[in-house]
Amino acid sequence: MKLGTGIGWRPEIADAVEALPGIDWVEAVAENLCEDHLPASLTRLRERGVTVVPHGVSLGLGGADRPDPGRLAGLAARAELLGAPLVTEHIAFVRAGGPLSASPVLEAGHLLPVPRTWDALDVLCENVRIAQDSLPVPLALENIAALISWPGEELTEGQFLAELVERTGVRLLIDVANLHTNHVNRGEDPSTALDELPVEAIAYVHVAGGVEKDGVWHDTHAHPVTRPVLDVLKQLRSRVDPPGVLLERDDDFPPAEELAGELTAIRGALASAAAAPPAGRQRPARTPEPAPRAAGARERTGLSQTALLSTLVAGTPAPDGFDRRRLGVQSRALAGKRAEVVAKVAPELPEILGGGYREAFLAYASNRPMSAGYRRDALGLAEHLLVTDRPADEAARRRLTRWWQERAAPRPPRRGTRLVHAARTALLGR
Repeated sequence: MKLGTGIGWRPEIADAVEALPGIDWVEAVAENLCEDHLPASLTRLRERGVTVVPHGVSLGLGGADRPDPGRLAGLAARAELLGAPLVTEHIAFVRAGGPLSASPVLEAGHLLPVPRTWDALDVLCENVRIAQDSLPVPLALENIAALISWPGEELTEGQFLAELVERTGVRLLIDVANLHTNHVNRGEDPSTALDELPVEAIAYVHVAGGVEKDGVWHDTHAHPVTRPVLDVLKQLRSRVDPPGVLLERDDDFPPAEELAGELTAIRGALASAAAAPPAGRQRPARTPEPAPRAAGARERTGLSQTALLSTLVAGTPAPDGFDRRRLGVQSRALAGKRAEVVAKVAPELPEILGGGYREAFLAYASNRPMSAGYRRDALGLAEHLLVTDRPADEAARRRLTRWWQERAAPRPPRRGTRLVHAARTALLGR
């Protein structure tokens, strides 16, 4: 299936996407679409013959739990609504806790890397098979960008992906920006990963921008595509002609002409690499599996993922073997993303709190892990501020009270609510 050149469709740039020349297809975040009707922009694109692929972000197929049937049904419904030729998700975990670890469920609000171990691979493969059986179209999975590395990994990125494809037949969505991110953050050579993974299984390719700060690469999707990322794209193209290539942009959207310029740069990189392919290569032999392992891969995976996520979002002690500085970077990044998403979900909050919004949210989030989504997070912030008689400005406090009343209850939370917060904190192990 040939997709061609595409761009990530986002409501903020819907008009620009419709007007861009040479767009063969678009990708839309599945969770941002209703199951029974489409935004007018996507309807118009489909009427023009533009393919739309739903891209999921919340299944958490790399997590210890089996995929949630409701989430799978929602992804399947969106695929059918769009008439999509495939759906895509990530090789990541996004939540942890629950019965497997006898602890409260914690939400990361972000894609976190799974350990490249045989245990984690066994769990991932079973989850992928469950998802494949539940979806009406083929599934492709994306490699993710990571700020942290797991200790004691047994496989490289390429080996892990190759084994996943061998066992499940799943397709791959290769993000070359994520390969560059892992090169900077984890010292992994993109060329080695490309040599080891089965490039013939690639369904399409992502290209995105990021920024380096203090030696750490942040895959922001809010900056222009850099030359090193285009160089990785060239390396991939020298090995295979991918069916599709897509530009991702999720924030700080530039004018349409800048998006067009980035698409032109992507096409140019593909063309230059195709003009002079290197000598043929032979993929490394399949990595031999170790001796049979003890049962309980899900339980072991669940415990390790819960321990890591609890460190990142609840401030518990770091598990052995992790780089504590990198854990701090990841923890701050997760809290910052929560603040940004809550500001989009509830734009009235930064308006009411003004320049103090981010500081207030980060203080709130420092010991309150997300467990019920961003809308509950927004209400939680408002409750936290009101029970402590904030904000100090009386007019702002009245506005925040009215906002909370309209969404939660007719009476504002009182100081007695602190007992509820204390109980919640105790349950989360703080």
